[in-house]
Amino acid sequence: MSLIAIIGAGPIGGTLAHTLAGRSRVGEIRLIDPESGVAQGKALDIQQSGPVENFSTRLSGTSSLHATAGADVVIIADAASGAGEHTGEAGLAMLRQVVASGSAAPFLFAGATQRELMKRAITELHVPPSKIVGAAPFALESALRAICGVIADCSAVEVSLALSGVPPRHAVVAWEEATFAGRPLTSILAAHDLAAVAARIPGLWPPGAYALASAAARITEALVAGSRRRFSCFVDYGRGRIVAVQVELGVDGVKRIIEPVLTSQERTAFDNSLDR
Repeated sequence: MSLIAIIGAGPIGGTLAHTLAGRSRVGEIRLIDPESGVAQGKALDIQQSGPVENFSTRLSGTSSLHATAGADVVIIADAASGAGEHTGEAGLAMLRQVVASGSAAPFLFAGATQRELMKRAITELHVPPSKIVGAAPFALESALRAICGVIADCSAVEVSLALSGVPPRHAVVAWEEATFAGRPLTSILAAHDLAAVAARIPGLWPPGAYALASAAARITEALVAGSRRRFSCFVDYGRGRIVAVQVELGVDGVKRIIEPVLTSQERTAFDNSLDR
């Protein structure tokens, strides 16, 4: 069974550990945080809920980054101390330790403010770009699908759309490619409705801890077992440019980047986002 290491026992990391455990698709989760008591306490609480929620995933908490050894996916989340998402020089130093330990696992960045850290992992630590993935755009995509479902008075499950660019100000939705139950979404929602949805993006960013954890859980499972589904993720789009595009994921990381199908206006907005 697969082993997942989550660095950070804050709101995102703790919720992600619980979400992954409850879905019973990974064998073991290690919650890693300098506040070892918090990591151990959360791991124990989640473990004890197993008989009630009917899962058998093993959980443990520790302060040692050596616990990332052997992990199938290493997830970068947020600190239990309240310092927020792992970013900046402290985040880079932490990643350097993990990389130096010889880990070959993909890195999944669960937070919404970790684009710069992703870039530095590639350019300074020389992590292969295919092993660097950010989950936050998928959380935003889910929110947009839900809003479209409400406006159209239909199930958000049947709404399909692609998010690209750099949220919040430079996010691009390929509306001409979006569908509902196989029908073009533009035939169901009026142009002013689509514009209203796009205008709400800045207010939806950053997604909350539960939304980020849910998105990261789905992407983790794709990195563990592979998936035919396409995900909107932060990835390297070349020359260290970290932007959101749709990707196909496998056990080694990013298998393929899907070029967005955009109108001329959307393409201009996407191209402008590449330098953000």
